[in-house]
Amino acid sequence: MRAIVYEGAANITVREMQDPPVPEGWALIKVSHAGICGTDLNIYQGTHPRAKAPLVMGHEFSGMLMQDIPQAKKGDLVTVYPLLSCGTCQPCLTGNAHVCNTLGLLGIDRDGAMAEYTVAPIDTIIPLPGTCDAELGALIEPIAVGVHTLRETGFVSGDNAVVYGCGTIGLVMAIMLQQFGSSAVYMVEVDQARSALARELGFEVWDPSQDDIEAKGKSVTGGNGFDWVFDCAGSQSVADTLFDMVCVKGHIVIVASYKKAAALPLIKGMFKETSIQFVRVYRKKDFEVAALIADREPRYRKLITHVLPYEEAQAGFDHLLLKGSGAVKVMFRF
Repeated sequence: MRAIVYEGAANITVREMQDPPVPEGWALIKVSHAGICGTDLNIYQGTHPRAKAPLVMGHEFSGMLMQDIPQAKKGDLVTVYPLLSCGTCQPCLTGNAHVCNTLGLLGIDRDGAMAEYTVAPIDTIIPLPGTCDAELGALIEPIAVGVHTLRETGFVSGDNAVVYGCGTIGLVMAIMLQQFGSSAVYMVEVDQARSALARELGFEVWDPSQDDIEAKGKSVTGGNGFDWVFDCAGSQSVADTLFDMVCVKGHIVIVASYKKAAALPLIKGMFKETSIQFVRVYRKKDFEVAALIADREPRYRKLITHVLPYEEAQAGFDHLLLKGSGAVKVMFRF
């Protein structure tokens, strides 16, 4: 099979590999589409602490099942819940396998889906509805992040929200907040191309390099601040302003994976009795819900800004996602 292989920092190749062996309890999948995640960018840049070369990256994907399994038949379009949990540690035994003490992922801790074929544990394979095509199927993973965030934090229909970051996760969060009944959703972003896409999707976007976002937030909330503040950006400049945007007794949710240590002005949180919560990945149920609701909201498809043949892997990483092109979700087609 042909595969995109991480060979070392800033070094990927497209080369021939043997088809993956299929362990007992696993199944073979012929990959259709695989997306580039922020984690894949970290791997590519050589900064991921666990990923070791040579490695086939990719944990956001869809494909054709190559054998019958209890929940699907050979030939069905499927996606995969990509977490690899031990099943024996305290988090796993208490229903929190998504934060397993030794959590692994396909495409990080073992070869993933940026290849013509991949394998996955049978119980992680999720059939896609007949109305869901392969491109949208490869977007289920980030949609599941949004489902998990709202289910885990107890978001209440009718509350208002502001979302930092107009990348894939930020835009998923904003769309999903509307699906879940938010009374108003605003966004914060400095990248002009991503801001333009967010506006095309119907959101008002503020640029902190040009706008007084605290003043704007108070203006649209009657001086109170937002019930919910979602950080999908993950930078110190964002951390500096989170408490300024939230209302008294409001909620700050850290969805972004911070790559560098950040300082928080915690005294502001004390003054407002703010709740801060972190979320990580998703539960399997969140993935199943995402698969069911993805095709009910046409705006999700607009997040897929580029679909490239796998032979153009280098361009996908270097020219689209690491040079500020404004690309949101870049996928490879196998």
